Amino acid sequence: MGVIGSAASRYTDPMTSSSSTLRVALPVPLPHLFDYAPPPGPAPDPAMTGQRVRVPFGSRELVGVVAGIGQVEDPASLRAAIEWIDTTPLLTGELWRSLHWLARYTHAPLGEVISTALPGPLRRGEAVPDTHRWGWQLTDAGRDPQPRLRSGTRPQRLAECLAGGVVDEDRLDTLMDDWRSAARSLAKRGLVERIALAHAPAVASPASGPAPNAEQAEAIAAITAADGFAAYLLDGVTGSGKTEVYLQAIVACLARGKQALVLVPEIGLTPQTLSRFRNRLGIPVHVLHSGLNDNERARVWAAAARGEAQVIVGTRSAVFTPLPNAGLIVIDEEHDGSYKQQDGIRYHARDFALVRAKALDVAVVLGSATPSLESLHNAQAGRYTHLRLKQRAGAARPPVVRVLDVRKRPLRDGLSPEVLAGITQHLQAGHQVLVFKNRRGYAPVLLCHDCGWTAPCQRCDAPMTVHAGGRRLQCHHCGARQSAPLACPDCGSLALQPQGIGTERLEEHLVEAFPDFPVIRIDRGTTGKRDALETQLASLGDRAGILVGTQILAKGHDLPKLTLVVVVGIDEGLFSADFRASEKLAQQLIQVAGRAGRAVDAGEVWLQTHHPGHPLLETLVNGGYHAFAEAELQQREAAGFPPFAHLALLRAEAQQVEHANAMLSAVRALIPDDAAVERYGPMPAPMPRRAGYQRTQLLLSSPARRPLHGVLDQVTPQISALPQARRVRWSLDVDPMDLY
Repeated sequence: MGVIGSAASRYTDPMTSSSSTLRVALPVPLPHLFDYAPPPGPAPDPAMTGQRVRVPFGSRELVGVVAGIGQVEDPASLRAAIEWIDTTPLLTGELWRSLHWLARYTHAPLGEVISTALPGPLRRGEAVPDTHRWGWQLTDAGRDPQPRLRSGTRPQRLAECLAGGVVDEDRLDTLMDDWRSAARSLAKRGLVERIALAHAPAVASPASGPAPNAEQAEAIAAITAADGFAAYLLDGVTGSGKTEVYLQAIVACLARGKQALVLVPEIGLTPQTLSRFRNRLGIPVHVLHSGLNDNERARVWAAAARGEAQVIVGTRSAVFTPLPNAGLIVIDEEHDGSYKQQDGIRYHARDFALVRAKALDVAVVLGSATPSLESLHNAQAGRYTHLRLKQRAGAARPPVVRVLDVRKRPLRDGLSPEVLAGITQHLQAGHQVLVFKNRRGYAPVLLCHDCGWTAPCQRCDAPMTVHAGGRRLQCHHCGARQSAPLACPDCGSLALQPQGIGTERLEEHLVEAFPDFPVIRIDRGTTGKRDALETQLASLGDRAGILVGTQILAKGHDLPKLTLVVVVGIDEGLFSADFRASEKLAQQLIQVAGRAGRAVDAGEVWLQTHHPGHPLLETLVNGGYHAFAEAELQQREAAGFPPFAHLALLRAEAQQVEHANAMLSAVRALIPDDAAVERYGPMPAPMPRRAGYQRTQLLLSSPARRPLHGVLDQVTPQISALPQARRVRWSLDVDPMDLY
């Protein structure tokens, strides 16, 4: 991985005598490379592949990456590149080849794939950043013994942390929440300063952890014995100690002088994971997620590229981290849907991580308590080594699951009398309770009780969700907001009532019902700010109290005082048209149930439902997740759905539905009749109108991957040339996670 040298001077002469041209990948939605005459400097050479170059494009200037060197008969007819940005290639080796693979697999322009993979500053043509380690220390003024900081405040706590000398930023991450805002405040007053620390390769000094049980020891031995590429499905029940397996595998990786990349599905998991990893591994652990600013992300990317970052923990986009000295890749909660990018380049981080691991010739571990059906199928087919952890680690026992039939039962804001009594019992015993409802807001619908009117979104085929106790309406699909009307727009009635239950309404009721205990709501509305989730959970600590939340709380959090989980309103997930709905619901129920009883105290899980005899619930309660997965795989095979079929979804959006249908009909006509690919559509999307656009789709399906990609290879380059394509917004999603 090269570093940036000084850029060449701006090019002014459009003529060149060389017949060699630069073939440049640009971040534009066109499926080809662009030829440019080279800027002043060395003659074009294949060794320049992977270097960034600034070029004119229409009336703009863009930053592209040289993808090859070509020859033309008349180089004077080409526009000339403006300047080199790099003196050596920015992208080389495995990562360069893997990005080409991703462009081919997703049938996306190489320039857009590269743009997706690079941090913002590098996309904009900035230099690869300095990767000094940084620390903070008190200034002379800050060492003045005269008290000037209010006791108990963050600035005062930070000053105490720095009283013993310089503390590096990684260490501060483990000592304080939100220390950066306190540091900025103190720096403005001249009391602290940031200094560069001499870089020295960190030598891991791992702390001892708990002794692994027999199942963990077997998994650790298998992973650490891998010589070259091997894929492991670490299939362990919640609380079985999968993270301990990861840690010991990473320790072995570091002992060989190699790098480890750990992917986690949500930003909210990174603080807890980081703290545990840093304490155990004894070296700096670098983090990559969307909560960081562009410069922070670029520094971690550069540190990894230079081999300085030995352990990187990050969310989906961290899969593009350069790993010149790779030793291990871990994908935690591998089933999670957030690993799939749903706009732009629609890649799946788990699947791309597998491709990279094979190219890097290293082991990859996919961990989950509820593995995706695709991963289970691959394990059954022998493509993955299946490692099972069937017992909870330590003294923890599986929670007791109880299905509550709420038919004909009085419900207060969605909660039955039995649930309220159970919550009281657990709180009085000093424990914590999680009330789970996967719908944020106050209520799903605002309804006129007299005429039946419901508040619609004017831009989507969906009702607006009620927020702020009934005072505000918000569309969760396009983001539109408005005040709730005082009277029904149709009949003038004042009988407007929120219908259904969201997390805000549950919070309101529980605060009223349990005034002596803290009630903390965890959903997208309360965790938008940096470190908000960690701060919210820390505010509860070990006190008896209630957490009300969405699926954010179902993932990976270790809450030792939590002994009761109440799942409210699962019925809507039992009857969805989405072929993955049953899998998603089963995973969600198992994951949220796994939050209960993870320490010494036994846990309980109560499921409220109007359909206690539903086959999915009966299978999960009586047979567990694997019994459900086996039955679901049989149904998928009979129906011809993934993993027994391979799908590609073409979506088209236009303000007139006729334009969207015409475009997809033209695409369908491009597919040969003898192609071994089934075509469904054009047909309306499950939500036909969204954000003011009419949406239609064409679904392609094949029992084998090769015929499907053969058709896409043939058709995709022709789509941009279709006259119908100029009137619509369209996208291609290979291996779609849902059909919406």
